[in-house]
Amino acid sequence: MSGLGERTTILRTLVETYTRPLSRYFTRRVSAPHDVPDLIQEVFLRLSRLEDPNGIRQHDSFIFVTAANVLKDQARRNQARGAGLSDPIDDHSLEGSDFAPDRVLASKYIADALRRALAELPERTRDVFVLRMLEGLKMADVAHAMAISTRAAEKHQARALAHVAERLKDWRR
Repeated sequence: MSGLGERTTILRTLVETYTRPLSRYFTRRVSAPHDVPDLIQEVFLRLSRLEDPNGIRQHDSFIFVTAANVLKDQARRNQARGAGLSDPIDDHSLEGSDFAPDRVLASKYIADALRRALAELPERTRDVFVLRMLEGLKMADVAHAMAISTRAAEKHQARALAHVAERLKDWRR
């Protein structure tokens, strides 16, 4: 039992002695300051797994080599996960949303129903609808982009609108 108590005392001393230096070490080397506490914890977790932490001859060297290995492992994990490819979510940007969760969910269902309805249309009709309604082009610009007459574009648009209205009739209130 004294071995366990001695082990705990050694680990506690290492934590007290090296938390601030490790914090400075990681803060200088990572772009996300919120990762620093987790990195420090990982160093101490690895130390706690040692069979005999008392056998470490040069604490400074051992701890900072371990810290460097923790950084390398994190970089490998981030690369494998594609970290940094998107912006982090700012918790404050989620505050004060005017949209109720049920309304958001209903909108997702409607969007999915619209996608399915558009997929049922012939390609040219769907393209006219997308260019006019979703891209906001004028009918003359849609006709020009599709290399068809304005009248033909208008007919495709009318067909698409009728089809979409029929498919989404249950969603209208």
